Amino acid sequence: MTLDFHSSAVSCLAVGVDAEFTLELDHGSRRGIRTALVPARVRHRVVADGTRMVFYYLDPASTRERACRRMMTGDAGLARDHEHEAELVRLAASLSDGVPLSQVRYWLDLAGPDGTDGSRDPRVRRAAARLDGPRGQRLAAKELAAEAGLSVSAFLRLFRAETGTTFRRYRLWARMLRVAALLETWPDLSTAAVEAGFASPSHFSSAFHAMFGLRPSTLFSQPVLISTVGRSVTEPLATPVRGTADARS
Repeated sequence: MTLDFHSSAVSCLAVGVDAEFTLELDHGSRRGIRTALVPARVRHRVVADGTRMVFYYLDPASTRERACRRMMTGDAGLARDHEHEAELVRLAASLSDGVPLSQVRYWLDLAGPDGTDGSRDPRVRRAAARLDGPRGQRLAAKELAAEAGLSVSAFLRLFRAETGTTFRRYRLWARMLRVAALLETWPDLSTAAVEAGFASPSHFSSAFHAMFGLRPSTLFSQPVLISTVGRSVTEPLATPVRGTADARS
């Protein structure tokens, strides 16, 4: 199966565990590659012929994302060939269900070391932290703009400049993360989606397809490991997803 074209709200490091995969961009270019960092809002699809993949989603303004990008070649449109590619591939093969969190964090640090995210405007850092909170997925831009002492239009411009994505897409990503967190204890995907702020299960399914290139029912019908590493105001988002590439991105 080939994933449909999609674009994420955040950056994504794709790693071919067993072999190279083909990355196709919306404008038609295709490349056989083992590691690639796809920026937020770039439409693309992955073709991997059933081989295992790891997809690592990073806040585009985080120190981890910037560190990861510095370790790769290419440009802002598509970075590739991570300098630790061989080690990332070797260790990715062991990211299975039940793997210790310390092992996941080691892999994340190898992909892009964490650091103090002091370059981001503190108003945006506070807004992002609020969105990432248990009830933040329902917050409106108007409310966060008021808390930041800005007009809505000024807040939205600042948020996009600081995060590399729009407020709406960042909030959508926060909702996706909330669903993932709820599924650790809730067995019902539809209920988790509504609790996370989606209007309905069908709204969640459509948003999921647009962001990842497949329906959630397809993803969860096959073996998959989703690890969401905790986030604070100074700790960037880290979400590695491992499985067969024809079923997840």
